[in-house]
Amino acid sequence: MIVDRVTHYRRYPFGNAWQLAFDFLLSLPPDAEEKKYPLLGDDLFAIVMSYETVPPENAEIEAHRKYLDIQAVIRGEEGIGWSQIDDLEIDTPYDTATDAELYKHPKQGLLRVDLFPGDFMALFPHDAHMPSIITRQGPVFTKKVVIKVGMHLL
Repeated sequence: MIVDRVTHYRRYPFGNAWQLAFDFLLSLPPDAEEKKYPLLGDDLFAIVMSYETVPPENAEIEAHRKYLDIQAVIRGEEGIGWSQIDDLEIDTPYDTATDAELYKHPKQGLLRVDLFPGDFMALFPHDAHMPSIITRQGPVFTKKVVIKVGMHLL
């Protein structure tokens, strides 16, 4: 997991795909249309979405095997819970069609990161994450982008 400011992305030497992802992210206007943006076909793409944040008990914990997730808030804010997948119990086994495995909520809780516009969180296949959770302000409308980078490109 990496958490940093979007403007600091050059600190991480992950190559051309990383650069393309952040070129897209830095050019994304706040009023970007909610849709899938192909950057390199199915190997690198972005999804812009919006929702109201929810309490942690209503959010899912997921991990992906094929893609690195770069998550960034465009408007609003959200909490993201994090854990190593080794520390969690599988709830729904890995599905190749969705590139997702879901986990049961742990008794000990998750490390939590609050994201605001200008921040990003990069999540690797060993990083289970629970996005879209409320911050101290309670539920808020949040618009974000998730950039999916094929792990073979890094």
